Amino acid sequence: MKPTGMPAANLIIAKLATIHPMSRLILLNKPYGVLTQFSPVEGKQTLKDYIPVPGVYAAGRLDADSEGLLLLTDDGALQARIAHPQFKLDKTYWAQVEGIPTPAQLVQLQAPLDLGDFVTQPCHAVQIDEPENLWPRDPPVRFRLSVPTSWIALTIREGKNRQVRRMTAKVGLPTLRLIRAHIGPWSLAELQPGEWCEAKEIPAALRQSNDSKRNAATKDQGRRRLGGTVRKFRSGA
Repeated sequence: MKPTGMPAANLIIAKLATIHPMSRLILLNKPYGVLTQFSPVEGKQTLKDYIPVPGVYAAGRLDADSEGLLLLTDDGALQARIAHPQFKLDKTYWAQVEGIPTPAQLVQLQAPLDLGDFVTQPCHAVQIDEPENLWPRDPPVRFRLSVPTSWIALTIREGKNRQVRRMTAKVGLPTLRLIRAHIGPWSLAELQPGEWCEAKEIPAALRQSNDSKRNAATKDQGRRRLGGTVRKFRSGA
């Protein structure tokens, strides 16, 4: 029995709006050499070799020669919000570079940097020790014995093509190895290369926007269904 005063059409729409699956969000530690796509490429590994979950897609990209955190979801709106720079999700990369950064080079990295086709936004860059429990890369990094290497943590909010590598090269510190460690509130944590897990929760800002869009679409779908029923009833009268 419907609550007093609520039209039957509104009651059905309200019920439809509450019936929706929770978005799935997968965290993968993408190994070196793996392409960020599911479609097969001869002689190459793709996400299909690691993610057995149907209906999910990468939220953003990670170059084949880069490693680390990649997010995948079955929700198109969430995918767009994670990947788009306007939503300002920080992305932290660990870059093993050739040479030891000077304070001046770190300042250069953090300031807007002209890369020719675009100027980077201000970011955060700091020299760090080699990350703890870091897995060996396969194949191993090739470096010159006569030149020391070091690690830099860079946090950016954009993600242009090969941006971090171009930034470090611009200031005279070529990147030898690149690992994405964090995206917004999510991190690699204990994940080893090729391992994945599902996120326990989605931040409220992303989840609420998602749910509101999904609910609006479901309500619209409900109205179309009700409208169709009414038209069918009238045509048969």
